[in-house]
Amino acid sequence: MSAPPVYLNELGIVCALGCGQQAVAGALFAADAARGVATTDGYTPGRPLPLGAVQSALPDLADCEMPFRSRNNALLRAAFAQIREATAAAIERHGAHRVAVVIGTSTSGIGEPERALPHLLAHGQWPADFHYEQQEMGAPSRFVARESGARGPAWTISTACSSSAKALASAARLLRAGIVDAVIAGGADSLCAFTIGGFSALESVSARRCNPFSRHRDGINIGEGAALFLLTRGPGPVRLAGWGESSDAHHMSAPEPQGTGAIAAIAQALARGGIGADDVGYVNLHGTATPQNDAMESRAVFATLGEAVPMSSTKPLTGHALGAAGAIEAGLCWLAMARNPGNHLPPHWWDGAADPGLPPLDFVVPGRRTQAPLRYVLSQSFAFGGSNAVLLLGEG
Repeated sequence: MSAPPVYLNELGIVCALGCGQQAVAGALFAADAARGVATTDGYTPGRPLPLGAVQSALPDLADCEMPFRSRNNALLRAAFAQIREATAAAIERHGAHRVAVVIGTSTSGIGEPERALPHLLAHGQWPADFHYEQQEMGAPSRFVARESGARGPAWTISTACSSSAKALASAARLLRAGIVDAVIAGGADSLCAFTIGGFSALESVSARRCNPFSRHRDGINIGEGAALFLLTRGPGPVRLAGWGESSDAHHMSAPEPQGTGAIAAIAQALARGGIGADDVGYVNLHGTATPQNDAMESRAVFATLGEAVPMSSTKPLTGHALGAAGAIEAGLCWLAMARNPGNHLPPHWWDGAADPGLPPLDFVVPGRRTQAPLRYVLSQSFAFGGSNAVLLLGEG
């Protein structure tokens, strides 16, 4: 007996491109100029950096208990507001205990103690608006459960940049196993000096808009945002047709150079979806614009998919949203499949200077369209420690 299909029924999204499907899609497919990432020294005084900061006004959390008051949860509330009605209908239909929550993050609320620390140093006590549990890794899933009224299994995944892609795979397993009937799944991460400082220490932060796969690439732009899906066994506009997960354990922060773990994850996703490489119409690359990641990924996709599949990294638009990247980029793929009457492809913004040391790939120029709607799309996330996750989205 074949496994039941899993559908990505609804999407709520907020990132540097905007808040909501319409705003994000409009900025994503714009062909005149790259949107999103902008230069600021708001997190690094005296050192302006291009960051994928959310400019949209975020909802207030004054109605929440102190442990839930964080920018991370404000991002989640903004995303969840867009799927609230559909979630309420799922709870009404199936019961609260049949609706689960799985959220990916890497920062959770770490920005809150960062902002509170100067008060502690000056006054010898934490400020009244700080609570230790704001930074707990479990806070995002507990918050979404509180926000939605879901009473099924709820947990948070933190595997660096693969976190929210793995959250979607976990949601699919829950549904296929019949443990629940609906899952709210995705991820959130918020900008803070902690992550910018950490990647700066690794010499991985670029002082300009990131330039993935270029011979001139010199690092990432950190970003933030949240994306939440309501997943059920159907029907819906897009299926989570397959997924692949692997672990290289090659190095704490550097990828395995030949992409063996990435290749395994891509192969798993295709096999689980029952399709071949020729069926893939577009690939959203992890594409961080660091020398080692782009080299590894280009070898992996060339080995598994060849050079004829349209590909792009959307991180020059959103920044690298770390634990939220997998869900946000799956959201951009969802928009390309479900909210894209012009059949536009997400563009690859770079300087066009191909690295002669990397395999040739078909990068999407701004304004490019397909002749027919996309049927299958891959979204790739590769994290520290060799944690790899690849999602295969299929037409509904």
